[in-house]
Amino acid sequence: MKRKNRANELQRRRLKAGRLLLKGVQQAEVARRVGVSRASVCEWKQRIEADGLAALNNGVRGRPARLDTGMREQLGKALLAGARAHGYATELWTLPRIAKLIEQRFGFSYSISQVSRLLAAMGWSCQRPDKRALQRDEKAIAQWKNKRWPALKKTPLRRDEPSSS
Repeated sequence: MKRKNRANELQRRRLKAGRLLLKGVQQAEVARRVGVSRASVCEWKQRIEADGLAALNNGVRGRPARLDTGMREQLGKALLAGARAHGYATELWTLPRIAKLIEQRFGFSYSISQVSRLLAAMGWSCQRPDKRALQRDEKAIAQWKNKRWPALKKTPLRRDEPSSS
């Protein structure tokens, strides 16, 4: 959240400088008013001259994604098909398995952390299978919790004296 607010603040600063430049204010004065270096103002002026004030808007930051929208949809369908459909003994998808699937399908490798970020961006979340016995008896468990557990549970001793804290 902090990073997004910072990006918005920087964009407001650039747009303010751009409006001042369009009004004909000198670059040194714009730099002083906005609180940036003259070199930044010079670069912004060149961008405005080339593409207008819209050139100062926030652009896409960082390295472009290797998996485009179509590839992400293919990956999502492959994951929904299940791990067994891709030759694994269990239906459990792990990050290393997904990384291997991406490498086999699309021809480039992703690290485990990249796969995790990619899945989060796709709206997938980490799911862990329940580790419950198949022969689990819910009624017996509830009865144990209500009757046996309170008898076993330790309770603090009551003292009539006030505590020191």
